[in-house]
Amino acid sequence: MSKAGYSQYYADVTHKSGWVSKRVAHWAGGKHDPRYLGYFECFNAGEFYEAHDVLEDLWLETRGQPDADFYKALIQLAGGFVHLTMHENPKWPAAGPRLHPAHKLMGMARGYLEKYPAAHNGIIMQDVFQLIDHWRGQIEQHEFQTNPLSSEPPPHLQMPSD
Repeated sequence: MSKAGYSQYYADVTHKSGWVSKRVAHWAGGKHDPRYLGYFECFNAGEFYEAHDVLEDLWLETRGQPDADFYKALIQLAGGFVHLTMHENPKWPAAGPRLHPAHKLMGMARGYLEKYPAAHNGIIMQDVFQLIDHWRGQIEQHEFQTNPLSSEPPPHLQMPSD
């Protein structure tokens, strides 16, 4: 599908505002769904909530299909980092402590991803597992008292290969 055709298609079916289709339209025409690639772009930019949003519509479309839990896991992974971002952050004073929910969501994400092959949809699962294990380990090492986002470089996921 062309980029222009994709933009119109996505604008017609999305449950999100038009910014999502604009954000991912430049990924149209490749092997992977633009929403899937947009997830990685947002995640790697530290825009974890946006990463969640751009992948959510694809996940909703695939419920009951083999990749539904795969997309759900990636959404949960981004959600874990949303919690870390909001943890005791003055921008979100009502959020309060978020290390336990972050840890839990990352663990749930890993659990869903474990049922997929070692290489799936252009990504190497071991790389994702290492990222999850590192961040969960940092939370555990500091006994749920210190946000690793305050001292660690931001997470990075390898873009899917064709």
